[in-house]
Amino acid sequence: METTQTRVAVIGIIVENTESVQALNAVLHEYGSYIIGRMGVPYRTRGINVISVAVDAPQAVISALSGKIGSLAGVTAKTAYAKETN
Repeated sequence: METTQTRVAVIGIIVENTESVQALNAVLHEYGSYIIGRMGVPYRTRGINVISVAVDAPQAVISALSGKIGSLAGVTAKTAYAKETN
């Protein structure tokens, strides 16, 4: 039986359009089984939210999640990966 190798990554998310929060939460819920943890910080002075999401998933899943998040209006996402382990 072949197992799919997973990677650990953190997706940094900046939400500038609060109207996209519901859609963002729906996407995160869809990928919930891959999420290790999540932290959100409202930056009220600038009217934005800063969110980090730690994931452990196959590379393709992480890319798809980050892409879906980044396609939301007023939302930016960048992904940083841990080094691959054997």
